Amino acid sequence: MKLRCFLFSGITLVLLFVFSCSSPKKDFATMLIYGGTIYTVDANQPMAEAVAIKNNKIVFVGSLKEAEPYKNDKTKLIDLKGKTMTPGLIEGHGHFMGLGYNELNLDLSNTKSYEDIVNAVGERVKTIKPGEWVIGRGWHQSKWDSLPSKMVKGFQTHHKLSAVSPENPVYLSHASGHAGFANAKAMEVAGLHGLAKEGIKSFKVEGGEVILDAFGRPTGIFNERAQSIIYKHIPDKTPESDIEAFELAIKACQKNGITSFHDAGIPKETIALYEKMRQDGKMNTRIYAMLTGWDEALLNEWYLKGPSIDSSHLLTIRSVKLNCDGALGSRGAWLLEPYSDRKDHFGHETLPMEFVEKTALNGLKNGFQVCSHAIGDRANREILDRYESAFKKLPEKALDHRFRIEHAQHLHPEDIPRFAQLKVIPAMQAIHMSSDRPWAIDRLGEKRIKEGAYMWQTLLKTGIPIVNGTDVPVEPINPIASFYASVSRKTLNGTPEGGYEPEQKMTREQALKSYTIDAAYGAFEEAIKGSISVGKLADFTIYNQDLMTVEENKILETKIEMTIFNGTIVYSRAE
Repeated sequence: MKLRCFLFSGITLVLLFVFSCSSPKKDFATMLIYGGTIYTVDANQPMAEAVAIKNNKIVFVGSLKEAEPYKNDKTKLIDLKGKTMTPGLIEGHGHFMGLGYNELNLDLSNTKSYEDIVNAVGERVKTIKPGEWVIGRGWHQSKWDSLPSKMVKGFQTHHKLSAVSPENPVYLSHASGHAGFANAKAMEVAGLHGLAKEGIKSFKVEGGEVILDAFGRPTGIFNERAQSIIYKHIPDKTPESDIEAFELAIKACQKNGITSFHDAGIPKETIALYEKMRQDGKMNTRIYAMLTGWDEALLNEWYLKGPSIDSSHLLTIRSVKLNCDGALGSRGAWLLEPYSDRKDHFGHETLPMEFVEKTALNGLKNGFQVCSHAIGDRANREILDRYESAFKKLPEKALDHRFRIEHAQHLHPEDIPRFAQLKVIPAMQAIHMSSDRPWAIDRLGEKRIKEGAYMWQTLLKTGIPIVNGTDVPVEPINPIASFYASVSRKTLNGTPEGGYEPEQKMTREQALKSYTIDAAYGAFEEAIKGSISVGKLADFTIYNQDLMTVEENKILETKIEMTIFNGTIVYSRAE
């Protein structure tokens, strides 16, 4: 009997020892967030009262009572005081260095007329030396309040601009980035001043054109790839200006609640800059970078190296960006039928479709996602065709390809279901509808607009997610404006009543997902971010009001109160 009691006691002690060693030890949180509305974007637990994080990872999501044990005297407490929190927002398609340089150069995004541009350049010329370049971006002739009396093929001519800047070369990029406007001095530097004397009546380059007037003189407008004629004469950026632009872009992201950024096409030099910023501890926004498809040598180099995903998830390089047509505003989008307001013109194929298929095959073979810019319906169809061909040739490599079409702005109705069928992700910037729809109907006509433009809800109903964003600096990086456009289908002035093609509106839940978990999915990162879930990265955006329930006409009043990145407060509006 004594032996049995001894054995029982011994077994009990062993079991207690094993249990105590195997029981999970509760982590004390470095930060505890509570006191407001928390939307997790996690289907298993859509809302929470509290979130606990340890360093840069989420360790608890749930009720405030259950969160109490995670608190100790070193835990930083964040009382939302009734404010709203979501996962950190993801800019699903933008140009990071373009955002930074837009802060450094002449910002023309708020100009309302040609005269505004002329005045802005005239003021800048007063502050610089003769011969120095004036570089700017953001004008859009279709958004002006009034148009100049003289227009050629839908664009202004350079004469007034040249009159205020006779000694300084000027180049002003269109808001879309797919066209540019040069003054006489810039064209002289580029060797174009003698065109009219040679009797040239048209000047086309592969994938673009220099627009000429009736006398064969350049008007100053360079469309699509013709911009390289001017670009190659613009002085190179400096390492110092690159760092300054990078830091300005980081601040802009933080101020707007952006914790991750899909950078749509970067060259070798920018990759080196990003690597340096990461090593120096300055990468305070997660960047998902796409290699520029213009540099085939760069692509081949990376095919050999393979994708780069650093353990801190600050800089990821595993995709390729191809620019396959132009923009609608510059009439560069590649269409199946001619432009309604330029009957002899179909837009531009800015990259051979053979190269698209070649890149798709190389991407599948080497583990790289392919993301192709396509705005016009023909460009979208041609790219879907090339993707489909590659998937059929390498089916075993295409099981989880997540290839994307960037913009997918204007689709033929027959091609809409192909996105889901081929599992191709549309990365669509809702703010483009808000900005472009009032004049896009002039380019495409009512039938094409209603059947195939900005088809968000139709695409979502096929089961394919949408990645949202702003295409900054084409549009301001403000995610609230794009969220508003997503759910209202209105301009930022609140017109028209009911919205354009209202049946295509996103719900607020869909719009939030397109900026969080669906955007993360579009970068193979849904397991580490995009929702407030245990084990994921501690990236959050906090707002002054509940953008999920506030009246529609109040959405644009939403402000970013705080941005938390990697478990650290990086922006606070109160500061």
